[in-house]
Amino acid sequence: MAEGDLSTMKKGIHPEFVTTKVTCSCGNEFEVRSNTKELHLEVCDKCHPFYTGKQTQVSRKGNVDKFNKKYGLDTKKAA
Repeated sequence: MAEGDLSTMKKGIHPEFVTTKVTCSCGNEFEVRSNTKELHLEVCDKCHPFYTGKQTQVSRKGNVDKFNKKYGLDTKKAA
């Protein structure tokens, strides 16, 4: 069976396979093949921080200090 060969699928039980217009919230638009005519995304490869290189590291130090202060723990005494 060839990769693009659709003749082996059972007739009448599968949804229609159409070209789908995908629109991202950033305005990027592209086309794919799916069983819906339109698809709306919140994030795509053009605006996702991981792919654009704008990803930032979240500092957890503030949360640890807040916890230690709340429960009266002093890390200097423990060391």
